[in-house]
Amino acid sequence: MSSRSPARMLPRGIRWSTATSAFQIEGSRTAEGRGRSIWDDFVDAPGAVVDGGTADPACDSYRRPADDIALVAGLGVDSYRFSIPWVRIQPGGRGAANSAALDHYSRLVDGLLERGVTPFPTLYHWELPSEVEQDGGWLNRDTADRFADYAALVADRLCDRVTDWYTINEAAMTTLQGYGAGTLAPGRQLMFEALPTVHHQLLAHAHAAAALRSAGATRVGLTNNHTHVLPRSDEEGDRSAAALYDIVHNRLFSEPLLAGEYPDLKALGLPEMPVRAGDLGEIAASLDFYGVNFYNPTTVAAAEPGSPLPFSLVATPGVPHTGFGPEWPIMPSALRDFLIDLVERHPGMVPIVIGENGASFPEPANAGRVSDDERIDYLARHIEAVAEAVARGVPVQEFTVWSLMDNFEWSDGYTQRFGLVHVDFATGIRTPKASYDWYRAVIATAREREATHGPAGAARAGRTR
Repeated sequence: MSSRSPARMLPRGIRWSTATSAFQIEGSRTAEGRGRSIWDDFVDAPGAVVDGGTADPACDSYRRPADDIALVAGLGVDSYRFSIPWVRIQPGGRGAANSAALDHYSRLVDGLLERGVTPFPTLYHWELPSEVEQDGGWLNRDTADRFADYAALVADRLCDRVTDWYTINEAAMTTLQGYGAGTLAPGRQLMFEALPTVHHQLLAHAHAAAALRSAGATRVGLTNNHTHVLPRSDEEGDRSAAALYDIVHNRLFSEPLLAGEYPDLKALGLPEMPVRAGDLGEIAASLDFYGVNFYNPTTVAAAEPGSPLPFSLVATPGVPHTGFGPEWPIMPSALRDFLIDLVERHPGMVPIVIGENGASFPEPANAGRVSDDERIDYLARHIEAVAEAVARGVPVQEFTVWSLMDNFEWSDGYTQRFGLVHVDFATGIRTPKASYDWYRAVIATAREREATHGPAGAARAGRTR
């Protein structure tokens, strides 16, 4: 059993959450008129997924929502982040809504509310309809308008009960890995020619936010994958490469939302964004909160000779790593430092939501109850890092553990387990791990402290709409 107490140091005045995404847990890929997404195309390509996994049935969650609701409620979280797939609502990416799919998510929302859990849906967790990709996907500005139409259909059905929304998940990974390097769907390898997908995703978010608010939503934002960038050394080449990577991975996505402008890409020799009049003002006015998904720092060195990229990603020295190996180093202080730096660059910014934080570690496939001490230690130290940032004035509003349960981990298939709950994928049996009980105790302890001492002001700070 882990030596970590339920809470050695907790951030004050925040909400607690856990998360999943539809493609990773639902299965039933052809149920009730669901269309095909770029991830269906990707996983069906031979060799694209390391273990040949197909995301079906995964956790079979589309047919077992009551089981998932019971696990969420048992944690005692304030909210549950889940995603609604565009391809279930509009199977071809345009046209009328699929009423059967909307009925399903309406029942999920009702089930959460009945158990005292706030539904916190994500409208886009990477499942772009295949037909939209065939029309250019996120390289095409029209996709932002089509996404807004989809958002309006969902909002019309659910905003009478759902007030809190994420629009888009991890635009950076869609751009860098999906369109740039080709390691995620849609598997394009455009390198820096992928950069227009940044602007079109942010524009789609802004359009969707307007549609949600017009239907009654009160708390709308998006969440991006961020990393704290470290140069390998103090040499000029490494520091310059790290600064460039920080722009490409972090600031290219955060600056338009938080400052209303892009970094000077032309000065860096990179393609400029396809911005039209009014775009940046709409994007900058679109947030009620800013979501930060954070897993690890990134150490960057000068590019190797002959490299197609102007930087090189290298192992972070002197730190342990998760089940992904050296590419996922464990350094909780990096989360604290990233949050502090973000707020120092954007004083008075909207509240921050930690939209994902968690880790995978090797675990048996059919182990049942798992004593996952490494995960407990990882989460405890990252929660403490958030507490340190809050104490420095960072306005963190919510902390979300990824993930509620083991699931299909994209191109890594079923080889990586992030869950607070163990899933036997052969039987669908769900068994809470030690980390599930630990996180439940953390939440209970935090609430007891709030009841006794009241919330601190720091976590409530920040600009609101």
